[in-house]
Amino acid sequence: MRHIYKRGRFFVKKIILIGSGGSGKSTLARLLGAKFGLNVYHLDALLWKPNWVGVPRHEQREIQNDLVKKDKWIIDGNYGGTMDIRLKAADTIIFLDIHRIICMYRALKRMVQYRNKTRPDMREGCDERLDFSFLKWIWRYPKAKRPDILNKLEQISDEKQVVILKSPKQVKAFLENV
Repeated sequence: MRHIYKRGRFFVKKIILIGSGGSGKSTLARLLGAKFGLNVYHLDALLWKPNWVGVPRHEQREIQNDLVKKDKWIIDGNYGGTMDIRLKAADTIIFLDIHRIICMYRALKRMVQYRNKTRPDMREGCDERLDFSFLKWIWRYPKAKRPDILNKLEQISDEKQVVILKSPKQVKAFLENV
């Protein structure tokens, strides 16, 4: 699988970011969007209604099918049930394969920082709160979700650019070199 970034080979037209909660998807999406002048779409902001009411799966598919028709974009978020829509349309997939301890720390920090407020990458009306089921999902991510994602990335790595970043240091170096 091609997962090492090589200077000068980075496509900047249609990028998706995937990874555990707390891995830094939204932050990296914003930074790349600013760097390349691309619109950034945070799936959390699009697929949740106020008061944490989830958008039905058929609407999730419609929203994402509309997004990927655009000429250029960055989309961040997992949503495994609709990930194939984004994987097919993207030219570049960035997987933030960050250790779960770091992800847990960041998620807890975010919960404190935005407690009873809406994060910039969330829909208005979805105030941050301490959510044990989300923390449990992050903790289980390496065993429950990561293997399937790596398998999908392996299957498409010949036709798409796949970038796997395993640490905050690698993310920083990647940002500096693209």
